Amino acid sequence: MPTMSRAAFALVIVTAWCAQTAPATAQTASPDTQALQALVAEIRQLRLDMQATTIATQRVQIVLYRLQMQTTLVTRASSRLDDVRSSMGNLQSEKKNLSLRVQQMEESLKSVQNPVERKTLEDWLANSKPNAERIAADEQRLQSREIDAETQLRAEQAKLAGLQDQLDRLDQLLDSFTRKQP
Repeated sequence: MPTMSRAAFALVIVTAWCAQTAPATAQTASPDTQALQALVAEIRQLRLDMQATTIATQRVQIVLYRLQMQTTLVTRASSRLDDVRSSMGNLQSEKKNLSLRVQQMEESLKSVQNPVERKTLEDWLANSKPNAERIAADEQRLQSREIDAETQLRAEQAKLAGLQDQLDRLDQLLDSFTRKQP
C-alpha cells in the first residue's frame, strides 16, 4: 500500500478510535486523547514531509534532465571550439609553409641566371600573394570564430555550473529530510 494511503488509513482508524473512546462528559483530556492527538499531529507532519520530499524529488529529476541537456550543449560548444582551433592550426601551418616557400623562391630568384627559370619564379611569387591574402582573411575569420566559440563555451559552462549548484542544494535538502527521520 503506498505511503500516502497508509497515512490516510491510519488517520481514519485513529479518528474512528477517538470517536469511540472519547468520554462524552470529560472536561480534561485523558492520556489516551493526548496520545491520539500526538499521533494525529505526527501523521500530519509525516504527510507534510512526504509532500515536501516528493516535490524535492521531482525538482531533482527536472534538474537532472536539464543538467543532461546542458552537458550536451557544453560538449557541442567544446567540440566547436576544438574544430575552430584545429582549423586555425592547419591554417597557421599553411601560412608558415607558404612563407618558407616564398622566402626560398626569393633567395633562388637572386641567384637565377636563366630567364625562363626567373620568369617561372616571378610568376610563382606573384601567384603566392593572393594565397597569402586568402590565408590572412581566413585567419581573421577563424580568430573571430574562435572568440565566439570560447565565449559560447564559457556561457554554457556557467549554465552547467549553475545547474550543478542547484542539484547540490536539492541534494542537501533531501539529505536534511532523511536526517529528520528517526
